Amino acid sequence: MTLPRKALYFVLAASFIGALAFLTWREPRQLAATGAVTQGPLQETFTEEAKTRLKQRYAIAAPVSGTLQRITLEPGDAVQQGQPVAYIAPAASTLLDDRSRAQAEADVKSGQSQQAAASQRIAAARAAHQLAQASLKRARALAAGQAASQEALDQAQAAATRAAAELAAAQADEQAAIARVAAARATLAHEGAAGESGARAPQPVLSPVSGVVLRRSLQSATPVAAGQSLMEVGDTAQLEIEAEVLSTDAVRLAPGMTARVLRWGGPAPLQARVTRVEPGGFTKVSALGVQEQRTRVILELTSPRADWAALGDAWRVETEFITRQEENAVQVPASALFRTAATEGGAGSTGGWALYVVENGRARLTPVRVGLRSDAAAQILEGAAPGQTVILQPDDRIHDGVRIQPA
Repeated sequence: MTLPRKALYFVLAASFIGALAFLTWREPRQLAATGAVTQGPLQETFTEEAKTRLKQRYAIAAPVSGTLQRITLEPGDAVQQGQPVAYIAPAASTLLDDRSRAQAEADVKSGQSQQAAASQRIAAARAAHQLAQASLKRARALAAGQAASQEALDQAQAAATRAAAELAAAQADEQAAIARVAAARATLAHEGAAGESGARAPQPVLSPVSGVVLRRSLQSATPVAAGQSLMEVGDTAQLEIEAEVLSTDAVRLAPGMTARVLRWGGPAPLQARVTRVEPGGFTKVSALGVQEQRTRVILELTSPRADWAALGDAWRVETEFITRQEENAVQVPASALFRTAATEGGAGSTGGWALYVVENGRARLTPVRVGLRSDAAAQILEGAAPGQTVILQPDDRIHDGVRIQPA
């Protein structure tokens, strides 16, 4: 009976092992996309929408009141510094009513009185200045012979400086009074000179810089007031990039850091450099209705001008800021990582990041420690090695130990 009983036990054990193997073989494989753990250069970046802008734009305004002649220049037309871009026929003088005429005559008399008073102040200030200069000369001679203190010399120098300033102020007051008298007399002299003013040639408005016309405020012939905007011009070869960056990202930026300009319409990214991070922030509402604190970051293009010659003012681009980089980083595709509950304890703490490593056809949940991150990849400081296979974008079908069928 002993032998048959042992045989029975053997048969039962073999049956159990066979059933277990059968069930294991029957376990379904989960289809999953996979990627590799690699080693190489990695840059930590973030991307923001931005726009181009001119470093300097020039608003051209009417220098005098009058009638603007039709502007023939179109946006995009090239202009040279000093080239006439518009013409304004000066407006005719208007007739003065009794009150305005009396005011102009009073301005003449008031200006003459102020001019006379200023002349007297000039005489007094000149005498004080001459005396201060003489005192300073004596103080310097005494100080050179150790007969006067340094303090006395300093006081003489200060007195001479004050006297010179008072003389200059008095002379400026005299010139201002002369100008007021001349203005009032001109008002009286040109009263009603409509025919003469209308006969004068139109006054040209000159471009202050070489560049192109950006936009026109007016085009057709129309009356304009002095200081009214006519057009804007600028040099499109002097473009820079303006990006509105989250304040939490801006603290990682500094002048001199490199960046790339993406999706600007050209065949390849452009190289750029951060020139300024503005210290003042502002609140902006995102497309999702969330209030965000942002600040402006200015970049200059470092790629050759020929590469971005087609760019214009206020055109949309995207900027990719490079905050850190490693030349030989162990890295995985960013889509392989996901958050888990952070490991408690000391040396085993992983910060809550994990991924699935494929080992012998099965998914193995592996906590990792993450370093640099970009939109496409992340550095693995601990937990994975080059050459391993990881699962990309794991969903709820994937868990520790499940069989994997690579897609």
